[in-house]
Amino acid sequence: MKRSSWPAFLLFAAAALPVPHGRSDDRFSASAAPLDPIRRPVFSVPAEPGYYYQLRRSPSPTGPWSVTAMAKGINGPLSLTDSIPALERAFFSIRRVPLTSPLDTDGDGLSDTAEWNASNPTNPFHSGRFINAADGRSAMGSLADYNALAHFDNFPGAPSVQEVKFLILNAHTAQPQLFFLNAAKHQYHYYFARDVLGYSGSLSQFNGETYFSNTTRRNLAGSLVHHRNYLPPDGSPQGLITMEFWPSDAVSHSFVQKAYDLITRSAANTGVRFAYHAASETQRTLFRSERALFTEAARHSLHTVRTEDLFGQTPYTLLNPGVGFGRLILFDGSSSVSARDVVIFRSLPNDITHLAGIITEVPQTPLSHVNLKAKQNNTPNAFIRDAARDPRLAPLLGKYVRYETTSEGYLIREASPEEVESHLESIRPPNPQIPVRDLSITAFRSLSAITFNNARAFGAKTANVAELRRIAWSPNVSVPNGYGIPFYFYDEFMKANGLYDYAASLFAIPAFQSDPTFRADALKALRSAIRNGTVPDWITTALTSLQANFPAGTSLRCRSSTNNEDLTGYSGAGLYDSFTHYQSEGPLSKTIRQVWASVWEDRAFDEREFYRVDHFRTAMGVLVHPNYDGELANGVGVTKNLVDPAWTGYYINAQAGENLVTNPENNAVPEEFLIAQLLGQTRYTLQYVTFSSLMPEGQTVISTAQAELLADQMAKIHNHFLPLYNYPPNFAMELEWKIDAAGKLIIKQARPWID
Repeated sequence: MKRSSWPAFLLFAAAALPVPHGRSDDRFSASAAPLDPIRRPVFSVPAEPGYYYQLRRSPSPTGPWSVTAMAKGINGPLSLTDSIPALERAFFSIRRVPLTSPLDTDGDGLSDTAEWNASNPTNPFHSGRFINAADGRSAMGSLADYNALAHFDNFPGAPSVQEVKFLILNAHTAQPQLFFLNAAKHQYHYYFARDVLGYSGSLSQFNGETYFSNTTRRNLAGSLVHHRNYLPPDGSPQGLITMEFWPSDAVSHSFVQKAYDLITRSAANTGVRFAYHAASETQRTLFRSERALFTEAARHSLHTVRTEDLFGQTPYTLLNPGVGFGRLILFDGSSSVSARDVVIFRSLPNDITHLAGIITEVPQTPLSHVNLKAKQNNTPNAFIRDAARDPRLAPLLGKYVRYETTSEGYLIREASPEEVESHLESIRPPNPQIPVRDLSITAFRSLSAITFNNARAFGAKTANVAELRRIAWSPNVSVPNGYGIPFYFYDEFMKANGLYDYAASLFAIPAFQSDPTFRADALKALRSAIRNGTVPDWITTALTSLQANFPAGTSLRCRSSTNNEDLTGYSGAGLYDSFTHYQSEGPLSKTIRQVWASVWEDRAFDEREFYRVDHFRTAMGVLVHPNYDGELANGVGVTKNLVDPAWTGYYINAQAGENLVTNPENNAVPEEFLIAQLLGQTRYTLQYVTFSSLMPEGQTVISTAQAELLADQMAKIHNHFLPLYNYPPNFAMELEWKIDAAGKLIIKQARPWID
């Protein structure tokens, strides 16, 4: 029998349609093409043992043809499955090859059967040679093979996910060689090439041949990242493996296509679909410039996934790993919650007390107040889509549970009251905590007269903003200028009005300790007493003098600055309130009392109670500076590469206008990205995780130039505060910033990052 081909078959991805077929001289034919679980076309042919069979795909009825699957013949029907899920249109043919006259499909000088039958089998889909299994493979025959080669690593938007690294040598030729690295033994592509493959060039030569230039490129180095929680929109099984390259490596379409073809044909039996993910702005920019090529390839030979779709199709996102015990509650907006509750929030709360566990039905970012509180308290925290209806969660509502969050998913089971109490006591400090307060400074001071060491008299927020003003900024960057009101004012006001004694009398009522509703009402009454308390004349005079230092008509931002927030290892994010004072409101003392009253907010009281912090030694200072109206953007950043600390970088959240990143309104999704120094053609590389829901598609909240300016200022902040905090390991600062109406970058606040 002679080698022959069946006619081409047209397949539409929208449905598994019957495939037209003809007959060859050998009278073999293809049946209809159903789809496998991940929607790959499956062709069945009558086969014979003396032959092997190749499935070939082409973008047109006349070729060129590429082999996508092959198998030895058997007695009876043989199934051949395409290497990728069905796309808009592709043509297929099946070729029968005698085992006695085999082809050399990959053109490496060895026939297909020789590669199959060798004592050390190689891959007939490409010319990569055999390597020891301890070093890697030239093909992955199953998902178990992927798992055996993988390690866990962090990617923007995907913490602690499995990754397999790949290397393609001679990618510029018709005989490329693909290798999957064993991560347990080989972390870097260059050393794998040198030590396993015998590459003789230097590191700089390898980098020049592998990265950043498509004209001199000879090799391709990248990663296969398994997003286990991804839900394909077509309803096929959960999971996606993305093919990704180094973020600053702008890989052109021709090389993307070659890598995708090689990998999908050499890992076809993992049971997971593959897609190319342009993971950085460098790659997205090139993708847009080659849009016509990528669009055409997407019709017949290449699956891609956008960042917003990759993470938007994920029903579970880990924000903070951990274990908690408590009663599972669906928050209704009015019920009291505590450290004995695992709470499902249908929207992001504006404030939050200490909880046993956090579940949100809307996405969060690592820098939201909700997650900052979770990190501070080691609270398990995750986004779980439709959590209230989740069949694993719904039956447990109202019951005590053990709740654990991991990178792979969440675990939950029913727990006993004894487990809850035991766990709660195990994580509370055993002894009372006495916050430091210095009452020796009795007058307000300008920020220029406040130092880092004055935090114990003014609060860390005020002291850190004062320190920010000591940094040499660019002309288009600014820090608020104003005054700090020391703890002494709050303490004297409380004593003059007998409010410490009043608070102590409330604490002594048994119901205050046992009844959350009674306690909430009592704290509300205490706050009202503070807001309506009599201000001593000397405080009124001082505040009038402070206010007079600002130009007439200036609205003033009065910001909480306690000895129980913005501390190393304890952020206190969102515990206390800040207010804006407008000239029409009269004396500044009205707004200052509002800030003072927030010491006794329910969430702040509960947090201190959990940590056994002395309520009566907690003191409130106030940072006063002009208010900013009409801001164009606001955000939060961390002066650290949260994905890979080995590379200098900064993690940033941004949102349009005045909708806060930390406490978003109407569940607005902020922009989330990493900006890092990753070599390449530009100083910084941006990798987005999410894009703002308040911006038109394709537009970002801040420009690349603004992001780079912000990154430069974050470096200054990091370097300024590092010696002040005595060079602790893993140090970073978290800052709040905004772009004002004139387009100037304003650094509002800085505090130690909790990691």
